Amino acid sequence: MLRDALHSRKFHILLAIAGFYVAWQVWLTLAAPNKLADLAGSSDKVNVLVTLAFPPERFHFQRFQAYGRVSGTDQNAVEVRGVKRVDLRTVARPYWVKRVEPLQP
Repeated sequence: MLRDALHSRKFHILLAIAGFYVAWQVWLTLAAPNKLADLAGSSDKVNVLVTLAFPPERFHFQRFQAYGRVSGTDQNAVEVRGVKRVDLRTVARPYWVKRVEPLQP
């Protein structure tokens, strides 16, 4: 019975979906550091400008509020203040984030 399940078409489809999902997650993780600009300084928290591929919506503001204070927008970018340095890769990880750079005063 187990042998039949392992050779079934449904099992192969589920295995392919799982493989694509894992590959997608690995790609997001590997792409995140390339989206980060040099954020020099020694403070634990930084103010960043997160550039998206499109104008941000309420969903994006809510996602970024988990990491800092959203203080404004500028076309396709969101200003996020007080982001912990350890969270920067997580902020840059979504596919819709194009760049994370320091917020100019």
